[in-house]
Amino acid sequence: MKLIYCLMMMCLFSATANAQEEKERKSVAIKAKAKERNSDRHEKSDTAKHKSIAIGTDGIHINDTGKFVEKDFEVEFSIVDVGINTLVDKTDYTTSAAQGFLNVPSNVKNANLFSLQTGRSWNVNVWPIVVKARLVNGGSQRVHVSTGVGLQMYNFRFSKDISYLNNTNPEIFMDTVSFSKNKLGLTYLSVPLALTAKTRMGKDLWLVYGIGVTGGYRLSSWTKQISGARGKVKNHDGFNFNDFNACLTGEIGIASYFRIYASYQVTSLHKTALDQHPFCIGLRFGGA
Repeated sequence: MKLIYCLMMMCLFSATANAQEEKERKSVAIKAKAKERNSDRHEKSDTAKHKSIAIGTDGIHINDTGKFVEKDFEVEFSIVDVGINTLVDKTDYTTSAAQGFLNVPSNVKNANLFSLQTGRSWNVNVWPIVVKARLVNGGSQRVHVSTGVGLQMYNFRFSKDISYLNNTNPEIFMDTVSFSKNKLGLTYLSVPLALTAKTRMGKDLWLVYGIGVTGGYRLSSWTKQISGARGKVKNHDGFNFNDFNACLTGEIGIASYFRIYASYQVTSLHKTALDQHPFCIGLRFGGA
């Protein structure tokens, strides 16, 4: 009996020891798996922290290895140019086309016929949307190319009492009344393409400068004349103007303070007879 009792006790102790050992093995395995899962979560979390892309109205932000990368694309809204118009007149007034187009006395068939009232001939350009792509992003030098769509508007205030007439053969004639306001207006739907650079001049001071081109389609052209005899008269017509225009543009200034723009129309304002080219200079508001 004692032998049997001893054998039973030894079996019981052996079973208890085996159970405890199996429990410990399971516990170690569970802890190892938990540690592995935690490691995976941390690794994924670190990866998420190091690589991310955010897209918003202010551009695209790329975050890689925990560092902020300057956005490569930007969208700017509501850029407005306000400046003064002049006319660069390259017309050869001795040609038969120019002589026939101008129904005025022969002694005034020259560039002085289109003299403008100083400071009253305005150019206004409105660029609702401009998209920029960054080409160079350095600590002291940045370069980007931009495009968009907008309206280019010329207003010419003449000092002489001339009138545009759109008959079968368009012409300009000297009117019989005296105008208190004699204005010609043109509006183009334009697409700009510009290359702009920024050079650091100080901690928060950047010199901005650039060149570009614009291409436009004439949406409308009109005259507005005010006189005591006729009151206010508006006339919308083609008046021998080209439907398309192309301009060379430039700008310079200090970022966030001011920018000066200039524009020269390389295509002639008129289809035939006259060879006149608007030139504008003024201030640019908005943008960076």
